[in-house]
Formats: sequence, structure tokens, C-alpha cells
Amino acid sequence: MSRNRLAIVILAAGKGTRMKSALPKVMHEIAGKPMLRHVIDTCGRLDPDRMVVVAGPDMPGVEKAAAPHALAHQMEQRGTGHAVGCAQDALGGRRFDAVLVVYGDTPLITAETLSRMVAERQRTDAAVVVLGMRVAPPNAYGRLVLDAGGDLDAIVEAAEASPEILALDLCNSGVMVIDGAVLFDLVGRVEDGNSKGEFYLTDIVGIARGDGRRARVVEAPVDELVGVNSRADLAAAEAILQQRLRAAAMADGATLVDPASVFLAADTVFGRDVVIGPHVVFGPGVTVGDRVQIKSFSHIEGARIGAGAVIGPFARLRPGTELAEDVHIGNFVELKNAQLGRGAKANHLTYLGDATVGSGTNIGAGTITVNYDGFGKYRTEIGARAFIGSHSSLVAPITIGDGAMTAAGSVVTQNVEADAIAIGRARQIDKPGRAAAFRAAQSVKHKK
Repeated sequence: MSRNRLAIVILAAGKGTRMKSALPKVMHEIAGKPMLRHVIDTCGRLDPDRMVVVAGPDMPGVEKAAAPHALAHQMEQRGTGHAVGCAQDALGGRRFDAVLVVYGDTPLITAETLSRMVAERQRTDAAVVVLGMRVAPPNAYGRLVLDAGGDLDAIVEAAEASPEILALDLCNSGVMVIDGAVLFDLVGRVEDGNSKGEFYLTDIVGIARGDGRRARVVEAPVDELVGVNSRADLAAAEAILQQRLRAAAMADGATLVDPASVFLAADTVFGRDVVIGPHVVFGPGVTVGDRVQIKSFSHIEGARIGAGAVIGPFARLRPGTELAEDVHIGNFVELKNAQLGRGAKANHLTYLGDATVGSGTNIGAGTITVNYDGFGKYRTEIGARAFIGSHSSLVAPITIGDGAMTAAGSVVTQNVEADAIAIGRARQIDKPGRAAAFRAAQSVKHKK
């Protein structure tokens, strides 16, 4: 038996005027990823034969985020039915058994829910399957009215509903699965005779019922169907997703000492027996190995952390950071595009940018790699088992050999060969008795 052919249409043309932003609404991020990418990635788990993103005009960010999927444009915002119609050409004229219509501003919907909808359409041969939710109070949501047999009889907008229908708590989310054989026939028969002069996709339910076809409802938890139309909605969606990510991390073997204060990115990966202290923030692109300890108030993004490493407190790991096993990064240490070998340590008040540090090397407190001259970035190469004295400034490009040392307070501007000691500081000169004379002179001066 051949697999049913599935197409997915993601509506992402909304301007999001309530966001008060120059950024298209669906490009606002939660957990470090644009809402549209959340929806695309979720839909991808259904292995569709075709995915189309419907964007508005002048939305290059949306077009880039949609890649490599097909793109359609809704040049005028004339309602959801009109938006789906705009996807017809992008679907390539092919026949699909089902077309799933989802929204780019509902980033919390799950693949499991969408799969249940597709299965329900196949099981019942319904023309339309609508995703419903129980909302209390239902407020301005359209109500889903069921017939005696449990089929969907109508979708009634709140503004047009009687008191009896307004009392219903089964509400329309807007997400639908539609029989691909009749989708564009149904959409083509939708009219714009409403107060907004728009073509509503919800009208296809009544049209399908008038044709003698079934319409069904699948329910999902309301927290999957949070639509983001404002900054407050964005914060609410972020909070829900963070709860999911934290729960998943702990279920997979990570300890979060104070889960509510830890913020994860959608793609954060933890190994087993990782311990995360309070107030740790993970940006996108972080992979953490087994048995890593990340202490409080650390900020990590674009980094790979090897097994057994200890990070923080108050550490910052920026993109391009790669730490081998058993590396120690301490308080107020910042790394950027830096690679540290096994067992290397930088425990205090240090900046390592554009640097390679060999295994077993110790970086003293206050060390910086001077990697930028106002025009270009340059690398510092430090070998294995080296010892960099406190308050060293390593002026890149520079190479420090295996087993080499730098004296505390040195400004090192030339390569240091293996096992050498580099001293790059002014000679100390002591002047006996001068401190007492200085204090006496100052005391007389300030009494005048």
C-alpha cells in the first residue's frame, strides 16, 4: 500500500502590527529560534512530500528562513482562505491526499498533534479536520459546533454567535487538514461577504457540509496553540517552551538545580549527569558532554563542551568555543573562537579570543589574547603544558611553544619557543626612602 501524499502550507504573511516591530512577526524568536523555523522543523517531522511557506511582500527574512522549501506570496492580506489559495501554484499542480494548513505564529504545536489530524482525515475520509482546543473563558475565539454524531457541523465566529453557542468552550485554533482533491475547489467557493471583506478559510467547513462531506475535530492542549500577536504573547510562548525544554533535559539525565532560572535554546544538547547551576543561559548551538558542571550565572552560546569540564561561575563562552575533556573555565573568563585541549585551565579573569590552547596548559589570572588591532583579528597559538603567568598580554599573531612559560605581567609580542621563559616587562627599580619623602611633601602641599 502506497504512503498517503501530504503537503503542508504554512501561513506566514501576517505583518504583526501589534508587535510594533520592523521584523516580520514570524521571525521573532523563542528559545533562540524564529517562530517560523519552529513550525517548519515541527512540520518536517511528518515527512511531507511538499512544504510551502506563504509570505507577504518585502519579507526577505521570511524567504530566507523558509529555504529550502517552496515559497508563495500573498501580495494583499485578504484573509486566510485567500492566503491558502496563493499557495496553489507553489504546490506544483500535484495531487495530494491531504493538505495541512498551519500558522507561522503558533510555534508550540507538536508533530504528534499534527499527525493525529492527518490520521483522522485518512480514517474518516473527512473533507476537513479542524484542530480544536478547550479555552476558559473562550472569549473571542470562533466556536466549533458539533452535530449529534460528533462531526463538526459549523464554525461560528464569536461576533456572530448566539448566547447558546458562545457558552461552548470548544474553540477553533485555525489549523486544518483538508482533502487535497477538493481543497482548491472549496477555497475557490469562499466569499468575502463579511464585515472585513476577507476570505475566511473557516468557511470551507460549511461548504463541505453542504456538499455532503464530513468535517471532524481533533483536540489539543491549549498551550500548544498559543498564537503570538504581541510582545506579551511572545513572552508567554517563551515561558511555555522553556518549561518543555527544562523538563526534557531533566528527563534525559541532566540536573537543573533551579530549573526556573535556567534558559535553554531549542537546540541545546546535554549529555548524561550534567549539572547546571542557577541563572545559566544557553544561546543557540551549544552541545554539552557527559559529567559537565556549569556553575551559576554563566552564559554560553555556539560552543561545544567536552566531558568532565567545569565552567563558571560567571563564565562567558561565545561562538566558536570548543573545549576538550576536563577543561576548567572559571569566574569572569570569556572565550571566543577559542579551542582548549584536554585538561587546560583558565580559572580567573581572562579573555581568550581567537586562540588555541594545548592540553594541560594553565592560563594565569588576568591574561588576555590581544587579537584585534582595529582592522583585523589574529590568532594566538599556545602549546601543550605551557604556563602563562598572571596578567600576561599575548599580542597576536603569536605562537607559544609546548612547555613554555611567560612571566607574570608580561606583554609578549614575539613567538616563544618550546620550554623557554618569556619576560616582557619593564625592569623594576627601587628608590630607598623615596616613599616617606613623597608622603611628607604631599602633606605639606595639601596643608597650604
